[in-house]
Amino acid sequence: MKRVITYGTYDLLHYGHINLLRRAKALGDYLIVVLSTDEFNWNEKHKKTYFTYNQRKQLLESIRYVDLVIPEENWQQKRSDMHEYHIDTFVMGDDWKGKFDFLREEGVEVVYLPRTPEISSSQMKKDLYNAASVEESKLNHDEINTDPSL
Repeated sequence: MKRVITYGTYDLLHYGHINLLRRAKALGDYLIVVLSTDEFNWNEKHKKTYFTYNQRKQLLESIRYVDLVIPEENWQQKRSDMHEYHIDTFVMGDDWKGKFDFLREEGVEVVYLPRTPEISSSQMKKDLYNAASVEESKLNHDEINTDPSL
């Protein structure tokens, strides 16, 4: 069985993430996603996520390409993960190109997949922030008539 591993935060899950996970799974038989914990995101990456670790984990576990989700607690665990989980292929988006080549020393293939160019969580956050400054509709669900006979 060929095992593939990838790492990420996966906050504001979108179709670019799904594309990456689908292509990663296609490189093997079993896909492990190592999901950054809230503490790791805040303390090391200086990122605040919208969804908690457990919420992001639940979302990832519902994706058919993902076989296992485990926590990422520090940058250093990648070397030990390669051995503990008997990894054949390490996959990341190509915006990380070259950053994890050292894992070849652990006997794994390192693959950088192209990102889906028109979507990113960072851009989504910017767009949502900008949209918040525009006045939103005052209607709520209780005020909308959905009965076509009226």
